[in-house]
Amino acid sequence: MSSPVEKLLRRSHALGSDPRNTNFAGGNASAKGLAIDPVTGSEVELLWVKGSGGDLGTLAEDGLAVLRLDRLRALTAVYPGVEREDEMVAAFDFCAFGRGGAAPSIDTAMHGLVEAAHVDHLHPDAGIAIATAADGRKLTARIFGDRVVWVPWRRPGFQLGMDIAAIKDANPRAVGCILGGHGVTTWGDTSAECEANSLDVIRTAEAYLAEHGRPEPFGPMIHEPLARAARRERAAALFPLLRGLASTDLPQVGHYTDTAVVLDFLSRERHPELAALGTSCPDHFLRTKVAPLVLDLPGDAPLAEVTVRLAQLHAAYREDYAAYYHRHATADSPPMRGADPAIVLVPGVGMFSFGRDKQTARVAGEFYVNAINVMRGAEAVSSYAPIEEAEKFRIEYWELEEAKLRRMPSARPLAARVALVTGGGSGIGAATARRLAAEGACVVVADRDIAAAEKVAAELDGGAHRPGDVATAVQVDVTEEEQVVAAVRQAVLAFGGVDLIVNNAGLSLSRSLLETSVADWDLQHDVMARGSFLVSRESARVMIDQGMGGDIVYITSKNAVFAGPDNLAYGAAKADQAHQVRLLAAELGGHGIRVNGVNPDGVVRGSGIFASGWGANRAAVYGVPEDELGEFYARRTLLKREVLPEHIAAAVFALTGGQLSLTTGLHIPVDAGVAAAFLR
Repeated sequence: MSSPVEKLLRRSHALGSDPRNTNFAGGNASAKGLAIDPVTGSEVELLWVKGSGGDLGTLAEDGLAVLRLDRLRALTAVYPGVEREDEMVAAFDFCAFGRGGAAPSIDTAMHGLVEAAHVDHLHPDAGIAIATAADGRKLTARIFGDRVVWVPWRRPGFQLGMDIAAIKDANPRAVGCILGGHGVTTWGDTSAECEANSLDVIRTAEAYLAEHGRPEPFGPMIHEPLARAARRERAAALFPLLRGLASTDLPQVGHYTDTAVVLDFLSRERHPELAALGTSCPDHFLRTKVAPLVLDLPGDAPLAEVTVRLAQLHAAYREDYAAYYHRHATADSPPMRGADPAIVLVPGVGMFSFGRDKQTARVAGEFYVNAINVMRGAEAVSSYAPIEEAEKFRIEYWELEEAKLRRMPSARPLAARVALVTGGGSGIGAATARRLAAEGACVVVADRDIAAAEKVAAELDGGAHRPGDVATAVQVDVTEEEQVVAAVRQAVLAFGGVDLIVNNAGLSLSRSLLETSVADWDLQHDVMARGSFLVSRESARVMIDQGMGGDIVYITSKNAVFAGPDNLAYGAAKADQAHQVRLLAAELGGHGIRVNGVNPDGVVRGSGIFASGWGANRAAVYGVPEDELGEFYARRTLLKREVLPEHIAAAVFALTGGQLSLTTGLHIPVDAGVAAAFLR
């Protein structure tokens, strides 16, 4: 027989895995049941409820808050009233059973005070459409009769929990509530009954909107979406500029959405007025801000005109947001967190959403899609009437939300930075991609071997909620200008721009002067000298548009300064790269872009170059077995240590992690000490 926790997790996963039912990390579910108190040996009634910040679709047992139900319900006797209801969240700590599990959410009272063994609180688009309709109360009665009760807007908290408990007691036939401006709460005596009630309320609301909603509630089409290729080209051109604007206060990562829902909304006459009303559900506007920035030009307007207009609209947005803050802030309000938009809407092109990392940016976009669906539903059967601005402010700058933000771990050194690593599918490139991702960067793994790049990107995405939240793979031959342009464009569309370039793609053919053919010479210079030039040029365009500075790191070589035997083409190409570092540092410094190099030597283990035949050639030159080449290189160094790909990756991080922010034009040797290659 399944335990209450097992049933709760199954129900949570079933409900949370369908976006029609609730959004990511939105809503919560609970179960009540008996357990043995290890202190007294007697049974005690417990409440298991999804903790603060968790996601129903992926909820695990350690994501549940566990409270003694008798103590939780006893809090009603000491409740100080709605003006001090926030104090009750701290009181939940005194209701914990054992270690208590996850931190209880603000909705805990709703679950504990309602007299039902199982309770769900969800944010379905159809339910919120009814909840935000101007005549939501009448619609609720018309659609559900006495099975679902209307609850006027109240900020989530202890009082709302008491209100819903009283409503259930007063309406014995009711299976749930529509919470004005917010969402849906349902209950049941069994987990199966509770889930069935939740789905019935949601599907009934969906069916009513479909059957009774008027067509085209957003008005006639006034902007045709651009064709896909043109749309993506314009998005890639705008994204760096938008990311720079959205990062005025704090660096942001971007996400681009051009789904049919978004494009249709932006093509319609009424989208500006509806967008200006803002979102309603607390989960929505906490991630999207109260309203988006909306471009008032068509998608095919001249790019120069769009660029100027976006800068003007951004300045106006910041002024409006600051005014909103000062209209409602009190002496106790947290400081303004930032005045930049989280959502930017461009008719004909799509939606650009921003956040502290890719997942946050993506989820903000998903929530605005929810908001569009809500607006469509409300306008189809009534008119969209979100909660008042003052209430939005109370949620956005709630001290409990501020406390949640304080509980978040500190940002890693490369958080909100986008790195592109060429030759990232193996060796030094793969090690560098791993290190940059571990330090918080979003990583574009670029390689001619797309299978190798995808393998590394999948590894980096292993702990992410969704593939692409940490890394993406792109196929590129760096000798081909069109492929480099396309690869940088893919990086921009994936994360909003680029901040950190690692020119690592390379190869080597060990040849003497007389054995070196023109093809050998051209190949090595094309890959390393030409390739790094192309990648740097295209990336610099993006960095300059962003206005956020950046880093370009060249993986050069000891051979850029040391004249070794039978190594003409490789050494000359590396010397070209080394001087590119100096030239670009001088040229790009005015844009805040730092250019530095790393000079490795003897990186045998894990090296793609050595595995491709270079190792065998060098072993023959030095007269040692190939499997002892790493040891040979180590013996000839001052430190007698073998250099590994991870050592090069560490040097890249040292240059880009923030501690050397005033360093540019530098080459760092990572060769365990080769005196002949000392920089002079």
